[in-house]
Amino acid sequence: GPVNVIDCSKEAAADHDFLLTVDHIKAWEAKHGAINPGEWVVMRTDWYKRNGSEAEFLNANETGPHTPGPTAEAIQFLISKDIKGWGSETIGTDAGKAGGMEPPFPAHTLMHKANRYGLASLCNLDQLPPRGAILIAAP
Repeated sequence: GPVNVIDCSKEAAADHDFLLTVDHIKAWEAKHGAINPGEWVVMRTDWYKRNGSEAEFLNANETGPHTPGPTAEAIQFLISKDIKGWGSETIGTDAGKAGGMEPPFPAHTLMHKANRYGLASLCNLDQLPPRGAILIAAP
């Protein structure tokens, strides 16, 4: 389906715990157009470029993993738009600190509960336009 690429690369570079919110999504829509039913939404963070080592990609320390991702409210907002699925460039579809969110791991929990797809460890989202590309996820 059509894919919407929300570029959060600058925010993620400045804050490894960056969280995508409903306000971020609405600002993206104001600039690029509405996210429509049946479309994909992916979060570009350029995290895939952290491929120098496993430790750099996982970005964990004694306080846990520190990777960007969505808030539970952002995921609920996208589900209400009847998207096909959500994707990220990090190790999972959630932020590193998602285990402490309500519900825990909201992208994983809420997307699958709503019978939607989740893709993680995506690469090269920086080569896609904000709109206009097609995402094919083979089983």
